[in-house]
Amino acid sequence: MSTFIIRGGTVVHAANSERADVLVRDGRIIEVGIKLDGTAATEIDASGCLVGPAFVDLHAHLREPGNEAAETIESGARAGAVGGYGAVVAMPNTTPTIDSAAVVGYVYERARHAVIDVAVAGAITIGREGKNLAPMAEMAALGVRLFTDDGNGVQHGGVMRRALRYSSALGVRLAQHCEMDDLAGSGVMNDGPLAARLGLAGRSALAEEIMVMRDIEFVRASGGRLHFLHLSTRRSVELVVAAKADGLDVTCEVAPHHFTLSEDRCASFDPVFKVHPPLRSMADVEGLRLAVARGDIDAVATDHAPHTPESKDGTFDEAPPGMLGLETAAALTWGAVNGDAHAFFNVLSRRPARVAQLRAGELGVRRIAHGGDVAPGEDASLVIFDPSDSWTVNRHALQSRALNTPFHDMVMTGRVRGTVVGEPVWLNGEFR
Repeated sequence: MSTFIIRGGTVVHAANSERADVLVRDGRIIEVGIKLDGTAATEIDASGCLVGPAFVDLHAHLREPGNEAAETIESGARAGAVGGYGAVVAMPNTTPTIDSAAVVGYVYERARHAVIDVAVAGAITIGREGKNLAPMAEMAALGVRLFTDDGNGVQHGGVMRRALRYSSALGVRLAQHCEMDDLAGSGVMNDGPLAARLGLAGRSALAEEIMVMRDIEFVRASGGRLHFLHLSTRRSVELVVAAKADGLDVTCEVAPHHFTLSEDRCASFDPVFKVHPPLRSMADVEGLRLAVARGDIDAVATDHAPHTPESKDGTFDEAPPGMLGLETAAALTWGAVNGDAHAFFNVLSRRPARVAQLRAGELGVRRIAHGGDVAPGEDASLVIFDPSDSWTVNRHALQSRALNTPFHDMVMTGRVRGTVVGEPVWLNGEFR
């Protein structure tokens, strides 16, 4: 480990901000203050930048094992580092499914040399089939703290209730992909007049909202902790906010594409805009954006979903759903919070780290704590973010093996200048 000083940035603490230097030695923050002694330390210029806890992504599809042509743990971690992430949570919809201690161990071993920390979400049910509970205790013993059948919602109410009771005893959190299959059906975009006009099958907002309602009541009746993945409607968020007010242990996330892109993009028939849950109405987009700005959302999560170019190069109906997100999320979130640095780090760093229980460093690989304050004694999980840097997204320049970003050629404001995971891993456009 090295000794270095991040010099001259605006350090964003949980309660306040200050212009200060940050001294890091052997992976730990040693001192925060003005004009710190830089003797024998490498200096990193953070002038004009925000310095805060590195981002934590609760929702990344790294595709390994089973679909390495689209992404690997290594390439996804590199994309995360460029995007400012110190840790990402890898979703279990792999082949084989991450539904056993053996597969968890395999992913941890593959992640051991990744440039950032990779936490693992285990499946709720075996094979994500929604029938028999997976051995969550075995996976939890390896450090898994989040369990989900993401890609599928747990359809059977009895199975979900049992899972909530079981997970409560283990002290872990379930995460639900909220879509009722009988209502979502084979829909490929938001259900409504536009879908009818385009001749595309609609995917109803009720499919999401009814499962949110159901699972809130399951939490109320049986206890447990529940995180709602990639909520896409204003009503879904309102339901979760009301449940929190009732004292229930529920949290939620939204993805950047859901608070920046509306269903109108599907009129191009470009499969890059196909995602589940789908892009919604402009009223929902504006509602989600407002919810992020006012602090109703616990986490902005990317739902980073790479696909090979050939799989996305088909008709809108046939192409798989999903978009890239790790390298563009920070800029999009910065726009949504209207320059509020505390809100920015709350939804990208501090709150998601608590949801995933990464503050205790239970990652299974590096075991560095994430989402903490920029203060002496904390592990150095840090990001240097330039809020004024304008740049153009180029899908061919991204770290992911895939190309399916919906933001290609878009000009964005706000860019990560450096990512620190114990030591600098991405700095000024280069990996260290």
